[in-house]
Amino acid sequence: MSARTRIGVLALQGAFAAHETVLARLGVEPREVRTSDDLERCDALVMPGGESTTMSKLLETSQLFDPLGKRIADGMPVFGTCAGMILLAAQVEDGRPDQRSLGAIDIAVRRNAYGRQVDSFETDISLRGFDAPFHAVFIRAPRISRLGANVEVLAEHDGAAVLVCSGAVMAAAFHPELTDDDRVHRMFLDMVGVVIDRVVDDVVDGRAN
Repeated sequence: MSARTRIGVLALQGAFAAHETVLARLGVEPREVRTSDDLERCDALVMPGGESTTMSKLLETSQLFDPLGKRIADGMPVFGTCAGMILLAAQVEDGRPDQRSLGAIDIAVRRNAYGRQVDSFETDISLRGFDAPFHAVFIRAPRISRLGANVEVLAEHDGAAVLVCSGAVMAAAFHPELTDDDRVHRMFLDMVGVVIDRVVDDVVDGRAN
């Protein structure tokens, strides 16, 4: 993909605006995704934190769940944080009976495994390939309890993977959008093939944004 790659942000619920701010700071014009038509206009997608069961239901009611699953299966790059990671996981060990996940990355997760809202915390973690630590924010964070053979670990905390990738899918248990450090988003854009510091094409389907 090139600098004209169109990056979408799932905007049904959760911290999507914070991701948009980071992408804009990197010179990428994010596109909010709420419908299947919005999704079709994107080449890659960021799935934010929020409440995973609510997001799962909203994906269903907006008729986005199946189109999104197909796009990911067809190779669309996607980055999920916190609830976004839960939705991308192959297995949610403590999910509600009516909660669906996309099975996009071969991991098992446990929701809120680091505690409830009052147990939220911040800590420095090491990112693979970088010398300086990353200050990570964990809010009702899920914990990865199983890693598939093809899942690559990019960061750990207390012996557990907290940033992983497999193929064109990347997932974080923490909230990289809540800091001024944009290296995790840069990692995703690099995986997608976006040339940072250039704005995405500002005309889509012959229309000015």
